[in-house]
Amino acid sequence: MVAGKVLLVGAGPGDPDLLTIKAVRAIETADVVVYDRLISDEVLKLIPKGAARICVGKQAGHHPVPQSEINRQLVALARKNRVVVRLKGGDPYIFGRGCEEAIELERAGIPCEVIPGITAAQGCAASLRVPLTHRGLATGVRYVTGHCRDGEPLDLDWASLADPSTTLVIYMGLANINEIVRQLIAHGLPGDTPALAVSQGTTRDERKIRAPLVQLPATARTTDFAGPILFIIGRVVDMAAQREGEGHALGALAVVA
Repeated sequence: MVAGKVLLVGAGPGDPDLLTIKAVRAIETADVVVYDRLISDEVLKLIPKGAARICVGKQAGHHPVPQSEINRQLVALARKNRVVVRLKGGDPYIFGRGCEEAIELERAGIPCEVIPGITAAQGCAASLRVPLTHRGLATGVRYVTGHCRDGEPLDLDWASLADPSTTLVIYMGLANINEIVRQLIAHGLPGDTPALAVSQGTTRDERKIRAPLVQLPATARTTDFAGPILFIIGRVVDMAAQREGEGHALGALAVVA
């Protein structure tokens, strides 16, 4: 008989103060927490002392616990009459594979609830004081993943992404940033479009750089980043320069941390 349940909880971009009240309450009720590699230590400290912890973290090219095994564990744990919190970085349904887990739980007849979180794009943009949309600069925002399965090319609609009136946010894009920049410029996005790269955004270890799009790959690869990098590309990035009193001087690298 199924008596337990699974809560798919978005842990936000890293700062524990950005957790929703509902997320905190869910963590406090957990019998077991299954969490990703990128969950910050400060968020993990909220887990009750008596709750079991299971790390199923992945990183590029290294998946010690395959997604199918994570799905199986969630079902098995819930069937032991436990409240299982599946703690995922950012938002479970934005490049978090939360929907795959929810579908598997539904198939198994396990009660499941999704508790959204602040995704990295929102958290990092707010931390850097960069609006994702702004009148006269960006009428829309696009979230895309820069990661693809091993051996497969990026399959993105480059023509639509190379829109100067759109802010482009790229998750997990460092490995393919050369190709991403090449394609964007080839499809019409100016090479001097302002761009940002940020790692560990919203935390005390936040690191970020700003550079023109054409210089972004070289700049990002030579910066001492720890952890995954989020890229923000678009004219709104100039707002950060204005706030720092640097105007629009983006012709050369500007390191902001």
